[in-house]
Amino acid sequence: MPYAHITGWGMYVPQKILTNDELAKIVDTNDQWIRERTGIRERRIAADNQSTAVLGAEAAIQALRVAKIAPTDLDLIICSTSSPEHTFPATACLIQDAIGATRAGAFDLSAACSGFIFGLQMAAQTIRAGGAKNALVIGAETLSRFVDWKDRNTCILFGDGAGAFVLQASEKPGGVQGAVLRSDGSGSDLLSLPAGGSRHPASELTVHTGMHFIHMDGKEVFRFATRVMAQATTEAAQKSGWKTEDLNLVIPHQANLRIIEAAARGLKLPPEKFMVNLERYGNTSTASIPIAAVEAVQQGKLRPGDKVVLVGFGAGLTWGALAAEWSGPLSVERKRIDPEWYTWFAPARSLLRRALRLVEGWLFGRKQ
Repeated sequence: MPYAHITGWGMYVPQKILTNDELAKIVDTNDQWIRERTGIRERRIAADNQSTAVLGAEAAIQALRVAKIAPTDLDLIICSTSSPEHTFPATACLIQDAIGATRAGAFDLSAACSGFIFGLQMAAQTIRAGGAKNALVIGAETLSRFVDWKDRNTCILFGDGAGAFVLQASEKPGGVQGAVLRSDGSGSDLLSLPAGGSRHPASELTVHTGMHFIHMDGKEVFRFATRVMAQATTEAAQKSGWKTEDLNLVIPHQANLRIIEAAARGLKLPPEKFMVNLERYGNTSTASIPIAAVEAVQQGKLRPGDKVVLVGFGAGLTWGALAAEWSGPLSVERKRIDPEWYTWFAPARSLLRRALRLVEGWLFGRKQ
């Protein structure tokens, strides 16, 4: 049975920065109030021409470049997002087309802020079962499009961004180890986007009552998160045959600094064993863990051979943790064609395929 190694990682965040002081000009809040309650100083906001798929494709290209593989080498793409481009088609399919991954199956996964962990486990299990050799898992969000900028309890929290991992099959031991995936639908009302689905389709009433914005019971979500983070981390480590003190690094979902501090106390681990960067990005939901992982590598906090646990929680309610022995690129030589090369020809390729479908449809119609 092959092992599933994490061999590439990438991130992308929009250029626009929204600071706490800038937020204070549009809602009743201030920098001190936000920092004391969340640890956040600023967040990134997508431009009008940037969507979830656009951010996700940029992160994907970076991950492929680190892994030194071409988009055409991919067998599987999973995009975890809480802010998809459409109900359907899947955002993963748009990313697949944008990066030129012409051989990959692609689908979206919805598990809110825990989604990246769920996606990693799905990809790893597919690789272990022999269903794929190269997989791409993306967490991408433009949650600023779903924030009520008059609600200071939620608008201070969320930011936009994307992160991605490449997973590859190898006979060499290592890579993804144990994982824990959990859900509790009885808490579905604690964090939700009420309208836009089949239960509350878009209507004049849903728009006027703010049902297309994020709704959250902050106190209850905080209690839930502080309870499950340490527990899930411990379970994932134990499933891997590790003790928590063996961990080199824990990369938690970047939602609230006080939640991360509570998890550190619960695990009896020093704060320096936790990667934290939420003060600059806020809560980017499914993108927060891969973005933090990329910066951990850049800062030398995460190296090949390190034992790391990724842990998160989110709407659903969902929570989970995944343990991995950090790998790195399997390929020694970089392929001559840079992955970004494929994106330059994506628009022409899509137009050509659409034209071919029209011709095929016309020919098929003539035969009937």
